[in-house]
Amino acid sequence: MNNNIYMDLHVIQTVPPSNINRDDTGSPKTAQYGGVTRARVSSQSWKKAMRDYFKEHTDEETLGIRTVKIVNSLAEAIMEKDQSVDEKSAYELAEEIFNTAKISTKDREAKALFFLGGEQRKRLASYGVEHAGNLQRKEIQNILKANQSIDIALFGRMVADAPELNVDASSQVAHSISTHEIATEFDFFTAVDDLTPKDQAGAGMLGTVEYNSSTLYRYANVAVHELNNQLDNSKGAVIESLKLFVKSFVLSLPTGKMNTFANQTLPDALIVSVRPDRPVNLVNAFENPVKAKDGYVIGSISKLKEEFNKVNHFAEAPIAIFTVGDINGIGDGKENLNELLVALGNVIDGLL
Repeated sequence: MNNNIYMDLHVIQTVPPSNINRDDTGSPKTAQYGGVTRARVSSQSWKKAMRDYFKEHTDEETLGIRTVKIVNSLAEAIMEKDQSVDEKSAYELAEEIFNTAKISTKDREAKALFFLGGEQRKRLASYGVEHAGNLQRKEIQNILKANQSIDIALFGRMVADAPELNVDASSQVAHSISTHEIATEFDFFTAVDDLTPKDQAGAGMLGTVEYNSSTLYRYANVAVHELNNQLDNSKGAVIESLKLFVKSFVLSLPTGKMNTFANQTLPDALIVSVRPDRPVNLVNAFENPVKAKDGYVIGSISKLKEEFNKVNHFAEAPIAIFTVGDINGIGDGKENLNELLVALGNVIDGLL
């Protein structure tokens, strides 16, 4: 395969009044960019939504779990593997396995969230049952370094106590920002007590909710060559993982205040490019904020196309470009997302 292959995703998406990602005071997150205040949705928030999409749309055995309760999880797997092992012994063995691998636990919990792959969990259980009383650190760590689940391969893993178990993420997800200036607004609400006597006025509860509305630029990338290495050069697994990544990025949405605002929107435009040299974030298209005339979408797409063509004067020409939505004049336009995924899979298949 080529030495480097990068997949870039660029999305323009309009979100109506909402508060999908708030700070510690309950306010929608914002950022200063181009000298004005922008709406912002953190990368962590959207990655959580993507991982939730993974769980709903793929086999759980190919995914990991991120939890401090790794001892509980492994103990259950040990008892499934050998039903003669009682609960107390299973928990003791599970804790010993992690401690041997330099993953500290206390009261059956890890000190920090640990990302454990589904296949890793199964193999650790088998190893523990077969080697109880003679556990070897190197062998346990080898299990935790291999057999990566697709979400660990894509999003990475950090282990402070045992950095040798760290996994570099093959993907990057940017903080989404609005293509234009925004102003936070306030919704004053009241709730009526159903049992309030008719001769009494007033609300049972009142308060305010902050919100904004925006047209967002969203960006993510995947180092396909790194993902290929982490998934043991399994071409089929890599292609399916990339398709799942694209679908989850395009179709997922953080759920903050979703019941309050019902802001269930989909992207207006999508560009997927495959590059041989480096990933390219096109956010500079919006350093000069879009000004509203007939809304922000048309102007945002126009600026995105202009920036896409401009960066190609500096970067190598993309291997392939696919688009979906209200965008034309760039790459190979597709009727829908599924058609794009088929074309993308064919390109990656020819490169691996």
